[in-house]
Amino acid sequence: MTKIAIIGAGSAFTREIVMDIFGISGMDEGIIALVDIDPARLAIARGLVERIVEMTGKRWQVLASTDRREVLAGSNFVINQIEVVGLETVKYEFEIPLKYGVKQCIGDTLGPGGLFKTLRTLPSWIEIVRDVEELCPNTIILNYTNPMSAVTLLTSRITDIPVVGLCHSIQNSSRQLAKYAGVPYEELKWRAGGINHMSWFVELTHQGKDLYPVLLDKIQDPELLRKDPVRFDAMKYLGAFVSESSGHFSEYIPYYRKRQDLIDQHCSTGYNGATGFYANNWPIWRKTNDEEILQQLSGELPLEMKSSHEYAAVIIEAMVKNEPKVIYGNVVNQGLISNLPQDGVVEVACMVDRNGVNPCRFGRLPEHLAALCRSNMAFFELAVSAVLERDKDMALHALMVDPLTSAVCSLAEIKAMFEELYEAERAFVPELK
Repeated sequence: MTKIAIIGAGSAFTREIVMDIFGISGMDEGIIALVDIDPARLAIARGLVERIVEMTGKRWQVLASTDRREVLAGSNFVINQIEVVGLETVKYEFEIPLKYGVKQCIGDTLGPGGLFKTLRTLPSWIEIVRDVEELCPNTIILNYTNPMSAVTLLTSRITDIPVVGLCHSIQNSSRQLAKYAGVPYEELKWRAGGINHMSWFVELTHQGKDLYPVLLDKIQDPELLRKDPVRFDAMKYLGAFVSESSGHFSEYIPYYRKRQDLIDQHCSTGYNGATGFYANNWPIWRKTNDEEILQQLSGELPLEMKSSHEYAAVIIEAMVKNEPKVIYGNVVNQGLISNLPQDGVVEVACMVDRNGVNPCRFGRLPEHLAALCRSNMAFFELAVSAVLERDKDMALHALMVDPLTSAVCSLAEIKAMFEELYEAERAFVPELK
């Protein structure tokens, strides 16, 4: 009987992932183990999952505990979607960098916000991994927690348990590209690779026709350009479309957020790059999501069974039923992309079957695209090493090589910003030497 543990079950992802799992044909019974340290949010998640079980008529048992050790044993799959003290820190991680001129849109993967989220998240995740090793050593870890690359990289460094980092940027971006180009999604052909949030569609065709000239022509229309301003502008100069949204992507490179005139020109509203978009809205989104689920449980709002584009259930179905599927996963490089660091984490196509997640060799990225990925990978390497070695200088150096921060600040300013953030979050991050 398949057992699936979801750590951080209060996350917004739980609803979609569980619906996808219960939508798998032939998997009519099993065990879902829900873990969250917040009893109120755990109760909401449990009520939601039990309601979905009832709606589907399947015979899945639902366990729930604030103590993961009570429910982890025997899990075949462990899904990680934890958030570590995010509500208490999100304003620090936006407002302190803003004083130094660093204007983040999301700030949860790279930049000052991404660094301190890494420092907050990884120590807690290490403890969880140790329990997984003890209680369900034959599992596979499916990681959704950001910073995706950092969490997956650390996991690969501390355990032999297989891990794959999962995102929805490739699935969503490929569908967007089909709409932008005006072709049926089912007929779109692409080849993509890189790192999480910076995978590049190096080939994009429809019935043998290169779609990049089509897209370059279409973005002469200002209305289309405004829909994805940073990604289209970068495509024009770099020659490939990137997998992450305009706003998020604008933080991973040094070109778009270093001056207000550039932000005004390229980074408009919402996910397209609004400064402070995540910090100002995430607490509201979290509250709204919980309220929506409660209304669905009470019957005030409908709870509709629908499939998402997330990969967790795809992996579970492929492994349990031995029906090969293809996903895009974040895995240790080991020769997959030849001109990126071999011990870093890359995002490539992977074939999944009963043997697990089997990454496919990509080859070489165009060198200028690889160089942009390498700057991000250096940040993740330093940030993860800072946690593993409890080394404050490594954490500081991560911020110094961050593309956005280094485009805006001097080294002295970066050190001052780092120290101010470190003091503000001293209760939430490990003591670094």
